[in-house]
Amino acid sequence: MIKAPRGTHDVLPAEQPLWARVLGEAEALCGAYGYRRIVTPGFEETELFKRTSGGGSDIVQKEMYTFADRSGRSLTLRPEATAAIARAYVEHGLAREPQPQKLYTVAPLYRYAAPQRGRYREHWQVSVEALGSADPALDAELIQLYSELLRRLGVTDYELLLNSIGDAACRPAYLERLSAWLDRHADLLDAEARGKVETSPLRVFDVKSSRVREALEAAPKIGDSLCAACEEHFAAVRCTLDALGVSYRLEPTLVRGLDYYTRTTWQFEGPDGGQQSTLSGGGRYDGLVEEIGGAATPGVGFGAGIERLLLALAAAGASADPPSLDVFFVLDDGAPRERVLAAMAELRRRGLACDTDYASRSLRGQLTQAGRLGAARTVIAGPARAVVRERGRPDLEVSLAELAATLAG
Repeated sequence: MIKAPRGTHDVLPAEQPLWARVLGEAEALCGAYGYRRIVTPGFEETELFKRTSGGGSDIVQKEMYTFADRSGRSLTLRPEATAAIARAYVEHGLAREPQPQKLYTVAPLYRYAAPQRGRYREHWQVSVEALGSADPALDAELIQLYSELLRRLGVTDYELLLNSIGDAACRPAYLERLSAWLDRHADLLDAEARGKVETSPLRVFDVKSSRVREALEAAPKIGDSLCAACEEHFAAVRCTLDALGVSYRLEPTLVRGLDYYTRTTWQFEGPDGGQQSTLSGGGRYDGLVEEIGGAATPGVGFGAGIERLLLALAAAGASADPPSLDVFFVLDDGAPRERVLAAMAELRRRGLACDTDYASRSLRGQLTQAGRLGAARTVIAGPARAVVRERGRPDLEVSLAELAATLAG
């Protein structure tokens, strides 16, 4: 038997109502905050992700699905959405439109990594980005947008972690201090940490080992080395979050796994804590657009996994009603099926959801199927007349000729 590839999953019809609820709330919120939808290709030139994510990142080193097409071009399935949106911003001249450009997308991402709880090799993500403004209020707006999504969905058991990782003005001096400390304490590091030190020392705080993470608590923190501009920006983000009523915890070791992040970084963690419970993560990326050939353009955004959010909803006991069926048609002996199907087609044209039996069930079986589907009304059609049955109301008998008009009225 052929099965779905490891690290992928099917979203079955029974799961779709909750997916629809999550996506519906997310898209409605994006619209309410002024973010417009953008759709980018499922694969891009490999160089886009190598240049923006950083050659030493786990994405580039271990996780990208990269292949040569029939013309020998190196292409990569989209491992993250921000770089693709920035590429579209540059390519289509969105900098010439009013700034900031507030954009969002809902798309599958692809990463070759060991499947985790709620994180598949093909997983779905909502990405929300604002390009063209350095205003710290945008950082706070995006954070508050996701917290509002959690509120609307009924997820309350989470924690928001917040940090600033500085920018090109202050980070180099900090990295020198950090590298010197790491050299002096190399015996505390494991192989993963040493690999990160060689490629991007700041990412050492993103190691998986709890022992190494505990040892790194004594390392210099970026927050102690921020320049005045970064300190002012981070203070403004916190002030706005306080005004918006968004609770957070400062986490001085919080970094993002990609090279393009600057200044504000944040992460929403679910009730289990740790990397496998991350619901959403984001930050500012003021050098990203310039890195791919555009003019210097500030930007900020976040990505939120759908599958992880669904796990949080399940833990919160959330549910969603299946799509409702307005009418189910039951055919009794001698009923003219073609006339019933024509009546169904007319009702569907008028916007009603209709269905009937396609499995040669008995009359009783058809009535049972109508109940399974939760039909608001059941029509029992005979040779010339039909009975319209609706809970809480007396049965109504009409001719087949009047049936569509009666049901649509």
